[in-house]
Amino acid sequence: MSVKELTEAYKGWLRYEKIEDQDWMNENGKWLSAIVSSGTCTTVIESAIEELIKAFTNMTGQKPALSDSVQSSYSIVLSKIEEGDDASNELNDDGYIIQAKKTDNGSAVLLAGKTDIGILYASFHLLRLIQTRTNLETVNLRENPTNQLRMINQWDNMDGSIERGYAGESIFYENNQFTNNLERIKDYARLLSSVGINGISINNVNVHAVETKLITNDFLPHVAKVAEIFRGYGIKTFLSVNYASPIQLGDLETADPLDDNVRNWWKEKVKDVYSYIPDFGGFVVKADSEHRPGPFTYGRNHADGSNMLAEALEPFGGIVIWRCFVYNCMQDWRDRKTDRARAAYDHFKPLDGQFHENVILQIKNGPMDFQVREAVSPLFGAMNETNQMLEFQITQEYTGQQKHVCYLIPQWKEILEFETYAKGEGTPIKRIVDGSTFKNRFSGITAVSNIGNDTNWTGHQLAQANLFGFGRLIWNPDLSVEEITNEWIHATFGNDPDVVEQVSIILKDSWPIYENYTSPLGVGWMVNPDHHYGPNVDGYEYSVWGTYHFADCDGIGVDRTVASGTGYTAQYFDENASMYESLDTCPDELLLFFHHVPYTHKLKSGKTVIQHIYDTHFEGVEQAIGLKERWSSLEGKVDQECYQNILDRLTGQIDHAKQWRDIINTYFLRKSGIQDEKNRTIY
Repeated sequence: MSVKELTEAYKGWLRYEKIEDQDWMNENGKWLSAIVSSGTCTTVIESAIEELIKAFTNMTGQKPALSDSVQSSYSIVLSKIEEGDDASNELNDDGYIIQAKKTDNGSAVLLAGKTDIGILYASFHLLRLIQTRTNLETVNLRENPTNQLRMINQWDNMDGSIERGYAGESIFYENNQFTNNLERIKDYARLLSSVGINGISINNVNVHAVETKLITNDFLPHVAKVAEIFRGYGIKTFLSVNYASPIQLGDLETADPLDDNVRNWWKEKVKDVYSYIPDFGGFVVKADSEHRPGPFTYGRNHADGSNMLAEALEPFGGIVIWRCFVYNCMQDWRDRKTDRARAAYDHFKPLDGQFHENVILQIKNGPMDFQVREAVSPLFGAMNETNQMLEFQITQEYTGQQKHVCYLIPQWKEILEFETYAKGEGTPIKRIVDGSTFKNRFSGITAVSNIGNDTNWTGHQLAQANLFGFGRLIWNPDLSVEEITNEWIHATFGNDPDVVEQVSIILKDSWPIYENYTSPLGVGWMVNPDHHYGPNVDGYEYSVWGTYHFADCDGIGVDRTVASGTGYTAQYFDENASMYESLDTCPDELLLFFHHVPYTHKLKSGKTVIQHIYDTHFEGVEQAIGLKERWSSLEGKVDQECYQNILDRLTGQIDHAKQWRDIINTYFLRKSGIQDEKNRTIY
């Protein structure tokens, strides 16, 4: 798609529609006619200026003047804050100031940062203020990102496919080569930078044979071209690497991390990478899980494996991001003492303090696998001498695969606010992963991307809200869900009050609605194997007879208690361990994650478990119908292509919700033998 053919859906939240609000323009339009940039024009500053010119031209219908000194009464001024300036002490390297200041003959809106990247972020923030029709006359903001590393993990393969991708093919690769469409990669960089993303790994963590060669001279020149694009938007490039690379690419017979030849091979390979990409971020590694190679093969542990790579990267300032998604997928899943939820903690907690300073452990938000509802990982806060970062999944693998609307910002907000008690009360997860609790050298948050080469990037246009919201939330975890939602809707759909209200309700309600008609009370899974879409109660790939829910004729749920189950609850700090251990205090929404109970067990709502299952699945369908009705009321008020895309997806969501309702309710009626109290038809 050429730049000239861009659709509204493709532009996402950077569409910069013409401002029709004449009252706002009368008050604020004067600042949008001139841009002043007096410093050195680096590639990052060029990106900021290009974005402002594009936006102001579209918003006002007139291209702004660009100069290196103030020439008009009103202007937007881009400025570097010098060391020693009072404002310098208030900002970190990515921080910025947006401030209206009086001048001799008018006023300027100052966009200032200690670095060029800070100025770029200020430019994008100014555009959000304009999109939400903020009055610029008195604007006075100081912003610093809370999290140091704010990252996206692409799960793209070089054949063009995307693992867990639901929006078309890769924008980076096709036919085992890099794409020639660098303009689209630039537009993606714009989207990411606009919400503060500063790192990206550009290939799948499951590194196959072709992708293993990304760190060779065959592909590094192409990686360097992509890195140059991202560099212009303040984003560092990372690569996922194959732990067995010394065998597959070199002439070695081992990948043992304590073997000197292996260590030297990686040191030389890292030198090659940095000769092409001097600001290369580092490596992302998935090892010893789901048949991926790793240090276990050689009797070594994860500290041994990651430290070897860390030593190679350290002279260049690079880091190793080592994923904690490690478990034995060949276990006997019929054994009720076997518990995948325990695996990450059991593997990594004993190694606390053994990892090098430039190793970060990347921990999924829950101990299982991005379910619609699961407990948070007990690893957060458990390793006070090890860098940790949090991993979310923007791509909706278990939450409707972008065929269903499922707004994940409320879920992520709950996770970030979760109280770990790692250092007593006042240590929520957001304060673990921002590095403040244990004074970590490196820390942050990452997520699996949800984009592909579909025209609207995410398949379901409402799924764009998850990408936007992820960036805004990890920049500032104290932002409310309402603030983030409001920003995205105004930037994407404009300022019609009815559109803002209805889309806000659709997004806000969508996660609990999806949970209602899928898996109940934190039990998770119940999906078809391999592709993970659609209901299949006993079908999950490692399940032999429903071992992710242990449903039988008497009850349902996984006993993870110390008293009678897997002992998983003991992995939490005492306050949470005791809460989850007891049926009296365990939250109902996680009841079946922690306890096996009879179908007649009464929830805190007063309903039995079986009646809750029936009711929520019927309610979920009706709620899905309600989502479509809300959206249908907006016909003619939003772009027609966007309207039809979302309408079609919501129609399909209703049909699929009915399928979930009928399969789940029928299964549990037959399993429990207990009738629905409301005598509804269950097939």
